[in-house]
Amino acid sequence: MRPRSSISPRARQWIDRTLFLGPATLLLVLFFLVPVIVDLGIAFTDMGRDLRVTGFTTEHVERIMGGDRRLPEIIAVTLTYVLCTLAIFNVSYGLLLALLTTALPDRVGGFFRAVWFIPRASPSVVYALLWSWVVAPTNYGLLNQVLAGLGLPGLDLKSDAPMVVVVLANGFIGASFGMIIFTGAIRSIPQHLFHAARVDGAGALAITWHVTLPAIRWQISFVTIYQALSLLVSFEYIWLITNGGPFYDTTVYALYVYRRAFDNGQYAYGAALALGLVIVGVLVALVLWRFFDMRALLQKPRIEVH
Repeated sequence: MRPRSSISPRARQWIDRTLFLGPATLLLVLFFLVPVIVDLGIAFTDMGRDLRVTGFTTEHVERIMGGDRRLPEIIAVTLTYVLCTLAIFNVSYGLLLALLTTALPDRVGGFFRAVWFIPRASPSVVYALLWSWVVAPTNYGLLNQVLAGLGLPGLDLKSDAPMVVVVLANGFIGASFGMIIFTGAIRSIPQHLFHAARVDGAGALAITWHVTLPAIRWQISFVTIYQALSLLVSFEYIWLITNGGPFYDTTVYALYVYRRAFDNGQYAYGAALALGLVIVGVLVALVLWRFFDMRALLQKPRIEVH
């Protein structure tokens, strides 16, 4: 006869939760909460390029609230970049790729998904260099070579339409993430739902609208929230392709923080700007969480399976 454990079920439950969530909680504290606390402290100092702190001040917060004349333009650029990239590519185009490739035979669909995933698997510098070659204003740029072959004049998109360039560059690589998530979600839909819809006489568009999209609602919500937050804090491709230019035309908020802190040596002001980005990110996450009713996804199942 095996001896009974001296640990109560409630204590065992807490031990299991600690072992399961402990590492993730530790990483969250070390790499999110601690940096936020450090950033909060630096934001109210006069730290400059020499990294010296000689006093505390609220000057940087006051500057953000109305003293930085460049900030409204930066916020407008950021909103345009995030909304266009998110709506056109990261969600809509990623969903379209998933729908089209899952409708093809498995090998053909897998091939096209692999092709679309190549940019994400490539180094950021290589991807940025390819885009710089495509939109180069010289006769050797890929786009201008195509236009010359068609008898059309060349274009300088980096100067004339820089936002289009950064939205396309970030959108094509962002669509691959949504494509992978949506593909897995579509493949997990029970096949009998599609068979029943076809028996009822539903066409491809009706099946997509009434069967596929409702079944992957949570995946669409997740991709929208995750990619919105990711776009708010990312700037590497913008920095590599346009460097935020011309002038400040493609300088998003995260890149503006980087420039103020590391290019201009205004570390305290950069920290204050970064703190504002953290607050905005939390608010956006909460609003989107409420809008998509993500709490319903975490509800306990009504049927217990043993």
